[in-house]
Amino acid sequence: MKHKYFFQRMSCTALAVTGLSLVAAPMVQAQDFPTKSLTLVVPYPAAGAADIFGRSIAQAMEATLKQTVVVENKPGAAGNVGLAGVVRSKPDGYTIGLGTIGTQSINPFLYTEMTFDPGKDLLPIALVSTTPNVLVVAANSPWKSLADVIKAARDAKDKKLTYGTPGIGSSPHLTGAYFEAMAGVELLHVPFKGVSASMPALIGGNIDLLFDNLPGSINQIKDGSRVRGIAVTSAQRSPLADQLPTFAESGVAGFDVTAWFAIYAPKGTPQPVMDKLIEAARAGLKSEKVEQAYAKLAATPGNLFGADLAAFENIERAKWGKLIKERGIKAE
Repeated sequence: MKHKYFFQRMSCTALAVTGLSLVAAPMVQAQDFPTKSLTLVVPYPAAGAADIFGRSIAQAMEATLKQTVVVENKPGAAGNVGLAGVVRSKPDGYTIGLGTIGTQSINPFLYTEMTFDPGKDLLPIALVSTTPNVLVVAANSPWKSLADVIKAARDAKDKKLTYGTPGIGSSPHLTGAYFEAMAGVELLHVPFKGVSASMPALIGGNIDLLFDNLPGSINQIKDGSRVRGIAVTSAQRSPLADQLPTFAESGVAGFDVTAWFAIYAPKGTPQPVMDKLIEAARAGLKSEKVEQAYAKLAATPGNLFGADLAAFENIERAKWGKLIKERGIKAE
């Protein structure tokens, strides 16, 4: 009996030690993180604003993490495809994703069959940047001001003016819808797969107007040979394009929309790993290299991390959810 009791005690002790080892293993891994390269999924095509900011923050985080951060473009369903992959990935910090005002605050109200909840299945790391959107027309367009565009839209009885965007549910799409509501006009939305498709359509005369993130169109606007900037959507003029008035200046009082971009990890990522990712993003966003790059892109580095970013998202969801419901906007 004594021998039996002894072995029972030994078995319990062994199980306890094994249990502690299983608990301690992830903690040790988290402390050592990262030991290999990371992947940042950008759920949009290359060359657009999301891709630009995704690559910018990826490079900026490498100095603190002391590892390479590889960017993978996985577009589809207004960003849902790429981020769904992030949600399904192992929650160890090695796969993170770039979310936007669209994926985090707009898509939940447009797509009834989303496979994930951005507010619950993704953990906020850092707000990467904010930037104005911009209204652009072709260089040969007769409209030179927002007032011209509004008048043309109101005069167009049988054939609505068309406006292109990088896709359904994108920030430029909802900016166009917001403009319709605020200015009392009706336009026809024409979604494209990224600005690399919508910009040629504008230049080629296939659409009348283009709403885009300012960084995605700034080079074409500055060149001026093929497109003309009309106005920016932020409350203040952009230092990078200070010749462009705001929508509010141009007669749509109270108009204020900025696009934003942020990075996330899948739910279940250990807090020590999250802390390291937040630290790397915070340091990267304060770097001189990022500040200089963002200045060229008419963007402001983000300053919200973790729980503060989550609170900001809730405010944005309330704003855009209300607009989508009132306008009856639906994904096609």
